[in-house]
Amino acid sequence: MSILDQYVKKFPTYQNAIDIFKGEWSSKLPPPYSELVAGQIPLFQDSRIIWAEEQLNGFKSCKVLELGPLEGGHTYMLEQMGAQSILAIEANSRAYLKCLITKEILNLKKARFLLGDFVTYLKNTEDFFDICIASGVLYHMQNPAELIQLISQKTTKLMIWTHYYDQALIKNNPHIPQNKFSDSVASDYQGFKHTLYRQNYHESLKSNIFCGGTEHFSMWMPKQDILACLTYFGFKELKINFDSTTHPNGPCFCVIGFKSN
Repeated sequence: MSILDQYVKKFPTYQNAIDIFKGEWSSKLPPPYSELVAGQIPLFQDSRIIWAEEQLNGFKSCKVLELGPLEGGHTYMLEQMGAQSILAIEANSRAYLKCLITKEILNLKKARFLLGDFVTYLKNTEDFFDICIASGVLYHMQNPAELIQLISQKTTKLMIWTHYYDQALIKNNPHIPQNKFSDSVASDYQGFKHTLYRQNYHESLKSNIFCGGTEHFSMWMPKQDILACLTYFGFKELKINFDSTTHPNGPCFCVIGFKSN
């Protein structure tokens, strides 16, 4: 393979940029760019973010921290909804570069994308945010309770969308391999006692479209443990929506949390 193979000799278009990761996109771009060939999931027009805007009294003039922006779909929505700034942190280098392509195509002005580990960032930053959006990341953690605790130190408003562990629902889900989950372990994080269930990535780690955690496995929590953890670390007021027991990747739900100052 020659370095010359990396050159694009066609007329310059946004599609050329998207095709750097051809076949790897999850999201369908919004109008007027919806004719561009990317993915199919409407993450740039996501009802979960619309609901979050309603429940959180809007994003206008807010300083937002977004964990795991994937391809920038929610980032775009947050800017459209009037956020003052969005700091989006992505660990997957391919996803990060797709976010930069999104930023260029959609001309995002309020968003800044950083490549790296958001857990390390939360442990070291002195920044405080009006709102944290953590969609699709909690179930990819080794220590999900730690992530909730770290977020609780950096904001008073939180939106999480996540899968959760439910043995009966997972057992009866034909899309989930029997070997996806293995061990369970009792855990105690800063006095919060809960149970974690090991979720194994297996063959998905060989795919360029993998957008999971940074290790070969992650630890899932039951829904009630997630809610109890949020309460334990200060998010006393919780609102729940989008609870699905039939999602092909496992049961999931969305929760908004408010923490008293």
